Amino acid sequence: MEEKKFIGKVVGGGLKDSLQVRLEIPAEQVQEGAFVVIESGNWLFHGLVTDLQLGATDPRFADEPIDNRVAGYLAEQLYGQTLFTNLEVLPALMLERGPEPDSPAYAQWAREVDAGLKDRPTPRPVKTIPPHHAPVRLALPGDIAEIFGRAEDKGNFVIGYTREQGHPVVINMEKFVQRSSGVFGATGTGKSFLTRMVLAGLIHYDKASVLVFDMHNEYGLDDVASDTGEGVVGLRTKFGSKVQVVGLGAGAMIRGKTPDFNLEIPTSEAQPQDIEMLTRELNLKETTPTTLEALVADLGPRDWFAAFREMKHGAMIETEDGKKVPAPDSIAYWADQRGVNRMAAEGLHSKLGRVFRSPYIVDNPAADGIKEIVKLLQAGRHVVLSFGKFESDLDYLLVSNILTRKIKQVWEETTNAFRTSGKAEPRPLVIVVEEAHKLLNREMAAQTTFSTIARELRKYYVTLLVIDQRPSQIYDEVMSQLGTRISGWLGDDDDIRAVLSGLAGRDALRGMLARLQPKEEVMLMGWGVPMPLPVRSRRYDEDFWADLLGKKNPEKKSADEHMKDLGF
Repeated sequence: MEEKKFIGKVVGGGLKDSLQVRLEIPAEQVQEGAFVVIESGNWLFHGLVTDLQLGATDPRFADEPIDNRVAGYLAEQLYGQTLFTNLEVLPALMLERGPEPDSPAYAQWAREVDAGLKDRPTPRPVKTIPPHHAPVRLALPGDIAEIFGRAEDKGNFVIGYTREQGHPVVINMEKFVQRSSGVFGATGTGKSFLTRMVLAGLIHYDKASVLVFDMHNEYGLDDVASDTGEGVVGLRTKFGSKVQVVGLGAGAMIRGKTPDFNLEIPTSEAQPQDIEMLTRELNLKETTPTTLEALVADLGPRDWFAAFREMKHGAMIETEDGKKVPAPDSIAYWADQRGVNRMAAEGLHSKLGRVFRSPYIVDNPAADGIKEIVKLLQAGRHVVLSFGKFESDLDYLLVSNILTRKIKQVWEETTNAFRTSGKAEPRPLVIVVEEAHKLLNREMAAQTTFSTIARELRKYYVTLLVIDQRPSQIYDEVMSQLGTRISGWLGDDDDIRAVLSGLAGRDALRGMLARLQPKEEVMLMGWGVPMPLPVRSRRYDEDFWADLLGKKNPEKKSADEHMKDLGF
């Protein structure tokens, strides 16, 4: 059992302003973000080091070195008595531990807990503070496991290790999928690798289906890292047929490989809200909703898109008396017949040209790809929709919204049937959205299905996993719904503020988030983790896969190697 390492004593502070701890070991042995435990009678207080501050009993000793004026041993004694370092500790949780284990009172306390006469000790938010001179120590593996969970317990996924001692830190996947979550980090901080690991954990957990909108074709098939040139294994490679890679459009190839099947979207699935969502992308006018409403009312909700696409722009015919009038198959003719502004209808038709020309939107698809994706997700499989060569924002916005709207409808119907008729419980679904600010910014949030999912669909077993490098551009109402937040380094103050929004102690955490290492350090925070904690993230390599999939051969591992795998 690892020995407790006491580092100091509480000398001041409070709940609002954090606790002050007088450090009794060299300051370089403790880092900002260290997980510490304060022992106080029957209670343990768990906290996070948010700052280190130099202090002196007399400012003169700090301002003027005295080594050259007194003997060396005397200077050392004076410095030891007059100069010090204080830790600022943000108290996060408190846990009742009971009397000392070797005391008679402990046996009585344990019997009462087992008999249900006392509540079983569980971590709870801090409501009080420890007394002066309460001893403070660095957290042990048992402390980490008590708060975050044990790595060997089912459903727990090791996301990283504490920075000082390398103790494993887990995320409970059952809790993770209960609310929407986010992975954030500036460009180049390893966000894609971190997301791959989280997705691997979700797929291995296998209690929820995952749908990934893979805008840059990174997650399904094997890739090459842009910064190192090394190969990066894809989810399809490791999980086989449990992960289905879908290509957008007939004959689509993903990195030179054939996907499991292709998705073509029938024109009958396009709805006015899908077009209105493209207002900024296509520079649509304020008359667009009125024109779309008239098209649907006249041509039907399933036929309006194809019929409008076939209308001619500027087509004219000559009447018997020599007058030129709009041809029956022209936009102007339809507009005049329905009392719609002719210029508005023609302008909308012109601006929808990019959508009309999209080769993945067809009248009669070879197969119902949307239905196939829904069936796979309901059956417990996982789908990576790779956009292939269609990497424009328009393609991403349009396809993801159409598909997600259909999924929302199916999961709502299934949930209602489960609650009213006792039919099968829906399988939880996590929808992974890259470049989330393009779908969930303030202007778009009201028009996309994704914001509805973030706000309302948790009760229908659907949540989001948003991935973004600019969280400040995501609508604050959506950010407030994100339970677990995993963030790498962010250099912009607005982005840091957005990630920390709604969290207790965010002022103390701001500097810590800004000072993360640019790679392989992340901050865990939010509803899905018991307390904020910076960790050294795992590497996305063969050791990760061997550990996750249980393919390590313990007979070939030395004791030292096992300890290294655990982060010691």
